[in-house]
Amino acid sequence: MPELGFIFDWDGVIVDSSVLHEKSWEALAQEIGRPLPPNHFKQGFGKRNEIIIPEILKWSKDPQQIKNWGERKEALYREFAKETGIHLLPGVKDFLQEMQRHQIPAVIGTSTSRENISLAFEQLGIKGFFTGAICSEDVTRGKPDPEVFLTGAKLLQLPPGQCVVFEDSTHGIKAARAGGMKAVAIKTSQTEADLYQAGAHMLVDTPKELTIRSIQQLM
Repeated sequence: MPELGFIFDWDGVIVDSSVLHEKSWEALAQEIGRPLPPNHFKQGFGKRNEIIIPEILKWSKDPQQIKNWGERKEALYREFAKETGIHLLPGVKDFLQEMQRHQIPAVIGTSTSRENISLAFEQLGIKGFFTGAICSEDVTRGKPDPEVFLTGAKLLQLPPGQCVVFEDSTHGIKAARAGGMKAVAIKTSQTEADLYQAGAHMLVDTPKELTIRSIQQLM
């Protein structure tokens, strides 16, 4: 069995943050007096703010305005997260511990900001499970482009073919496949049919169903 490396998306894979993100978009929309189109949150979940604001919300195409609003949205997210706490998805801690026992290295590959990850690491005490994190600031192209995962593979010092990506979004699954990696889908934000259509090699309802043995069998 070749050496394995794991690359985890963050929101909807490690943490249950959808309520906090949706609340922060609603707060930003109210603050700046802009409308939120129907189904905007599902369409934008896991995508970079630089895509969400101009293409999904259609609020602005001005790069500086997009940057300012994106930063404000993430600041609101952290305010809410400090009030209510950030919560791990059920089963995540057990799987990370099993991963550590098998000495499998792991990184985060996410479209969220590094400040959000740092706050969660501080609250949850899970930083030690990861070699590092590739965040929105570290890449120029969002998923389904594989840049974030290919950068993660370099951080793991492994070829893409020896990396397994854990994702909950269709564009994340497509990014993993485009990068030549195995894609494990977690059904926290998308349907089973959509995730398989995007190219998932394996699907679980929650992280509680993940085992190292089942991942090794993918290889």
